[in-house]
Amino acid sequence: MSLWHKNQRFLASTRGQIITLLRRSSRTVDELAQALGLTDNAVRAHLAALERDGIVQQRGVRRGSGKPASVYALAPEAEQLFPKAYDPALQQLLDVLSERIPADEVETLLREVGRRMATQWKIPRGELRVRLGAAIEVFNELGGMAELEACDGHSCIRSYSCPLAAVVPGHPAVCRLTETLLTELVGVPVQQHCDDDGSPQCCFTVATT
Repeated sequence: MSLWHKNQRFLASTRGQIITLLRRSSRTVDELAQALGLTDNAVRAHLAALERDGIVQQRGVRRGSGKPASVYALAPEAEQLFPKAYDPALQQLLDVLSERIPADEVETLLREVGRRMATQWKIPRGELRVRLGAAIEVFNELGGMAELEACDGHSCIRSYSCPLAAVVPGHPAVCRLTETLLTELVGVPVQQHCDDDGSPQCCFTVATT
């Protein structure tokens, strides 16, 4: 089952319905209970679980004629549960770029994107292994599943999941983006040797210092 279908099943559950309501606007326990036909205690139990998962957060208090009521809203992380247009938008952008400018210019642009992305993280400037570990954490944060391995006498970053898998088959040059990103993060040249057939998997060899 795809992640999209799993998310749709979750959003159809009671907690998913709470998330959908809070996506429209922040609400109190009483407002959620009325909308869902549940008791206040049942709603509080669901909200407590969603708070523990970092999906819902309290955001102020609403004062009225009675006792002040806590207001609940979605945490920023909750947006990951909803479908996004990133993959198709990136696919179409790469299609247009490939049609309108030469391949070497597309690669230059992708490398520049990788360099700019790298500035969003601060990597400790210690030993190479420390920097590699931090870079792998960033790569996995972006959707990879990478580990540090030894490959023919070199260190290599091997990922069994590609963060850009949706566009790599049609635009393998996009791997230059991640190659440049990792080079900037690690501080030494990193060269990609990715398998872009079928389900793309990433492999980057690290230059010996």
